[in-house]
Amino acid sequence: MEAVFKTDRGKIRLHNEDNGGVFTNKDGSILAVVADGMGGHRAGDVASEMAISQLSELWKETGSMTDPEEAEDWLRIHIVKVNDRIYQHSLANPECEGMGTTLVAAVCTKAYVMIAHVGDSRCYLLSQNSLRQLTEDHSLVNELVRCGQISKEDAEHHPRKNVLLRALGTEKNVEIDVSEHKISQGDVLILCSDGLTNKVNDSALQEIIESETVMELKSEELIRLANENGGEDNITLVLVHFTDESESG
Repeated sequence: MEAVFKTDRGKIRLHNEDNGGVFTNKDGSILAVVADGMGGHRAGDVASEMAISQLSELWKETGSMTDPEEAEDWLRIHIVKVNDRIYQHSLANPECEGMGTTLVAAVCTKAYVMIAHVGDSRCYLLSQNSLRQLTEDHSLVNELVRCGQISKEDAEHHPRKNVLLRALGTEKNVEIDVSEHKISQGDVLILCSDGLTNKVNDSALQEIIESETVMELKSEELIRLANENGGEDNITLVLVHFTDESESG
């Protein structure tokens, strides 16, 4: 596996409230994470940083995850712990009241990936020339689309597009969506904040990922395009390429 993490403040925001990373455990399996913080003056970056730092430290101490059920349990147990930590921090620090963060996390092994997410940060899988969104946004507009009240086209420009129905750390309890997906050699997993998906459509995303260049340059091109298309938000992504260790690029 080869993985790349990139984050960018964008062209408008004064601070980067996104966070993320790629972390390896004792067995060589990867945890890829993206978090998009929100709420309060500079509190969004506190929430996202708390989520990433705690998950990364916990992951580094884990061993083999050959059983997908182990990976699911690990994600659910530790994301609940992170939720509680952020929530308690917001209660104890008035300047952080109402803070929270989205989270999309992937346990990546050679045989499968286990995806967990809360909020509207997304995970995609590019496999056999087909790009598929693996996560469902926990947002007001997505719920309206699901119920048939508005179209996907309407959702793109809806005035309440940024309203989330779920986030990490905003309430005492959190509901987490978790799903398992099989992986083939050559597949690419994409985790990203809405700063990317609001500015780069699926066809452009697929075209860049499929381009004949190294993963590092692909991630830089995606951020460049998001900024070129406005860059109003922070932009964060992780690319995970499932390939033989003997390969590169």
